[in-house]
Amino acid sequence: MICREHDDSMVKELNIRGQTEKREEDLSPYATKSKFSRGRLRWEEPCPIRTCFQRDRDRIIHCNAFRRLKRKTQVFIAPLGDHYVTRLTHTLEVSQIARTIARALNLNEDLTEAIALGHDLGHTPFGHIGEEVLNELCPDGFRHNEQSLRVVDLLEKEGQGLNLTWEVRDGILKHSKGQIEILGEGWGDVSTLEGQVCKVADIVAYINHDIDDAIRANMIRESDLPQFIIKILGATRSQRINTLVCDIVSDSWAKPLIGMSPEVLNAANQLRAFLFDNVYNPSLASEEAIRARKTVRSLYFYLLGREDKLLQEFAYLDSSKERKIIDYIAGMTDQYALRLAEEISR
Repeated sequence: MICREHDDSMVKELNIRGQTEKREEDLSPYATKSKFSRGRLRWEEPCPIRTCFQRDRDRIIHCNAFRRLKRKTQVFIAPLGDHYVTRLTHTLEVSQIARTIARALNLNEDLTEAIALGHDLGHTPFGHIGEEVLNELCPDGFRHNEQSLRVVDLLEKEGQGLNLTWEVRDGILKHSKGQIEILGEGWGDVSTLEGQVCKVADIVAYINHDIDDAIRANMIRESDLPQFIIKILGATRSQRINTLVCDIVSDSWAKPLIGMSPEVLNAANQLRAFLFDNVYNPSLASEEAIRARKTVRSLYFYLLGREDKLLQEFAYLDSSKERKIIDYIAGMTDQYALRLAEEISR
């Protein structure tokens, strides 16, 4: 039997992490190399096997906030069908699309994957509806990308956070686009190409899987999609994703900026605008959306007068009562929020 001490010393002697870092020297000159990371909020002894970005990816996958994504809304609130996209399946699709682009461009896949897996950790229950309500209620405003950073920096592990690298934290914070056009003003504010890849992969994922969900929900029909978009991007989800990914790779090759060709970029922006007009905006007025808004508001004002009801895990926070309540609600799944709101209404 080999003792644990022998295992550890053998791993250190092999310096597997160093070998991986050595291989990263063959990446694109525009790629982010793990050994040149700007580091963590708090220094840690490096892992003998994993690079700092691989370590970040693993920490995100194993954290509680990542697990809760499986019960958080993407677009449609608490749908009955098994095939609707959740915040977790969306995250996985973004990760795979981003990794494909990063690999084709010879960028750092590990950094790309870590950013993609962590980008939506701060999303609220009921998707952007929950975000909208918390933004109205929070004295300092609320944005899910900033909350994602707060999750990894502070809320996980009872105040210790995940202590991620600067590059992953930057990509998480700057992934959000609001309603600006793809590649519009402020698009390139992400500090790494890997972060830019995740930002565009996020859009490639949702403008395609949200079409499928909208058809399932009978909000649109496949025949409603503008024909000029289909002609450029493709008639099926896989065709459109392939067109977009290939175009991004082709346009971004050997450049320090992620881009798209004018024709494909215009079609992607038009498809996104179509979804806002026919899916996203109309869904905000649905009965489920009205109920979701009422749920988030009722939870906030109920907890505002009953700070003792906050979970013990928030006792460590050196924050105002209002901020603790926002953090608590933002971390809820759809089902938990609905269940708690029903309990307090009795």
